[in-house]
Amino acid sequence: MSVPSNASGPLRWPQWAYVPGETGAPDADGETLDIAKALVPPAFRGHVPARHPALRYGLALNDRGYFWEAQEVLEAVWAAAPQGGRERILLRACVHIANANLRLRMQRPHSAARLFGDALGELRMLKSRKAAAAGDGFVETFPVAALIALLQAKLGRSELSKADWIALGAIVRS
Repeated sequence: MSVPSNASGPLRWPQWAYVPGETGAPDADGETLDIAKALVPPAFRGHVPARHPALRYGLALNDRGYFWEAQEVLEAVWAAAPQGGRERILLRACVHIANANLRLRMQRPHSAARLFGDALGELRMLKSRKAAAAGDGFVETFPVAALIALLQAKLGRSELSKADWIALGAIVRS
């Protein structure tokens, strides 16, 4: 997944991946994340566009191993998504997955499994909600069934490892 653009050009990657609790690690690259979060409107009307640069950037951050940063950007998009909408549910699942990926990096597999389970619960709730007419919204273009299958496979393992993290962009492209 390429770096999404904003009005002044491509968004840059953070200078480092922040991992809470790492001894001697610098704080997160907040300046870089603030640029992406500034692209999010106070509220999306009707739906979150699948091609919105902050959404695409959040997904790409996850896929490049910037899990904490992905969670921050995706939470900003979630906060602006229509209240009670299907996209809020999908975004909440994506936030859980980014957080679970971070827990895997931190070698906390049980915490990661719980978060993957939370994401799976959100996606099951999403599948039970009535779909809107097809459009260019995030929820209409995202392969929810493929992500559900992937989460079920991960949760079916006896133990998760760092290698079990989930790349959200790979699901979108498949």
